[in-house]
Amino acid sequence: MIIHYYRGEIGRMTSWRDRIDRTSNWAMTVVAGLLSVSLSTPTSHHGVVLFAMLLISLFLMIEARRYRFFDVYRARVRQLERHYFAQVLSPQAELNPDWAVAIAASLRSPAFLMSYREALFRRIRRNYVWMYLILLLAWGLKISSPKLLPDELSVEFIHSFGDLAANATLGPLPGWLVLSAVALLHSLVVFAALHREPDDGEFAHGEVHV
Repeated sequence: MIIHYYRGEIGRMTSWRDRIDRTSNWAMTVVAGLLSVSLSTPTSHHGVVLFAMLLISLFLMIEARRYRFFDVYRARVRQLERHYFAQVLSPQAELNPDWAVAIAASLRSPAFLMSYREALFRRIRRNYVWMYLILLLAWGLKISSPKLLPDELSVEFIHSFGDLAANATLGPLPGWLVLSAVALLHSLVVFAALHREPDDGEFAHGEVHV
């Protein structure tokens, strides 16, 4: 029974892991596609890069939700591996003999083991911080290089904050407001990437996790 149950949990964990990877792949495809559109021609508006930031934020929220489901099945698998199979291969007396209680409680009343905020921060730290930074660099290059803007000038780069703010204007929104919003977004991303939650549960045992 344990073997068949273990195979079932491995299957569910693998299925949710595949969904997580698909979301990351979609996000990277969006980043690559919209960056090629934005930087390939001066007629492309810098708002294309901002739209890419919005899209990967949506993918990030979807992926954080999927990660919480994955974490439930991963914890069950790790309980079996650490307390059952590892004990069969090399018994250790100090391990908790009531290890199956946690699995039984999860089966009777399934519940998420981590908050949405923690899942969000973990996915940012693993993958999304690099996508956001790439988009930030591309957007900064776009609004600071007149040759990449529709009204091409003879200079290579702008030299004043006023010109930068003027280039960052997005429709009715003034440039300083757009710059502030982008700076706030990426400050939150960097904070999430550097912030570490105290490890507990199965994450306290080993470093091999997504």
